[in-house]
Amino acid sequence: MSGSALRRCRSSYSGSDGGNGIEAAQEPTAINLRDAKAPHGHVTVGPGAWTVFLGAFGAR
Repeated sequence: MSGSALRRCRSSYSGSDGGNGIEAAQEPTAINLRDAKAPHGHVTVGPGAWTVFLGAFGAR
């Protein structure tokens, strides 16, 4: 699926005006991430990497 056609969730740090933070969209086999301030680019990671990333921040 195209990076721009995905339904995205914003991080709580992004704010409604697209401030600092990331937007994430779940695809069937990957998580698509992009900078809230630069929506034209994106990075795709596997579900395992995303789980590790979230665990690292959730442990704080």
